[in-house]
Amino acid sequence: MTRRARPAAGPAVAVRELLQHGGEELALRLVAGRAGLDRTIHLSRVQRPGLALTGFTGYLRYGRVQIIGGSEISYLRTLAPRPRASILARLARRRVTCFVVTRGLAPPPELRSEAEARGVPVLATALDSTRFIKQLSAFLDERLAERVQLHSVLMDVFGLGVLIVGESGIGKSECALDLIDRGHRLVSDDVVEIKRMADSLMGASPDLTRYHMELRGLGVINIKDLYGVSSVRLSKKVELVVSLERWETGREYDRLGLREERYRVLGADLPLVRMPVAPGRNLAILVEVAARNQLLKTRGYDAARRFAEQVDEMIAAEGPEARVRKVALAPRRAGRRKRGHA
Repeated sequence: MTRRARPAAGPAVAVRELLQHGGEELALRLVAGRAGLDRTIHLSRVQRPGLALTGFTGYLRYGRVQIIGGSEISYLRTLAPRPRASILARLARRRVTCFVVTRGLAPPPELRSEAEARGVPVLATALDSTRFIKQLSAFLDERLAERVQLHSVLMDVFGLGVLIVGESGIGKSECALDLIDRGHRLVSDDVVEIKRMADSLMGASPDLTRYHMELRGLGVINIKDLYGVSSVRLSKKVELVVSLERWETGREYDRLGLREERYRVLGADLPLVRMPVAPGRNLAILVEVAARNQLLKTRGYDAARRFAEQVDEMIAAEGPEARVRKVALAPRRAGRRKRGHA
């Protein structure tokens, strides 16, 4: 006896939501099974019945949209009414989320009657299967993506998505305002909603706080109204994290930039730059430089490593006298390695 697939856990999209919010773009309409509109979709990857139309239904999975296109309709038309009704009744008895018939084709009457009786939604679209599957997958990817909200600021700096993190009151919003004044773009202040899309992280602002920034002493301001539409954007890929940290006297900081740290969000590791905050430091300029440096790294050029290589080459070329200086520098390098393993 074939076991029925159980509903998957995690984010879900109801068929009703698919019909309401994706209906216009996907050209969807309800044909049968209105009673099942609360059934849920858990996976963006669709499924085509294929072998299920021959009677083997063991691989059908709940939580996926079942696509019935021209090939499936053509095959069903070759069957006599009784075998066709038997196969479609077996499909409807499975715990299927919904069926979508593409290319403007008419769903078989047997499918409509069985789906209506068992509360399985049957939708139809005028789009061809390839185009529909592409658009449906994009819609479901966005709705089913893993999400997290971070207390931070997200900026577009030189086209690079920079997430500024740090404890409350350390100056994240003031730094962001300075960057905006220098021509960069705000994505979100205070709360950043990050979602994982395939291999990347996309950041955006919650609807309520979009375009707004809260500054101590000034209150809430609207960046779009103050600086214009070119100073904001709706979303941005997160590519670099800058952590603002209070300056600690006596603490040794990485002065060469050879230490590579990572900031983990939703299972993805992002490059991390720790930025000590102290009176007199222009944080906006430092964030700009961090963004420029990261852009260079993505293109294969690492200034800190290149500098270290040049120093090593010079020491090797100068011979014994340089080795004496190298011994003198050993304690500093040893301390740097020790901090790197901490």
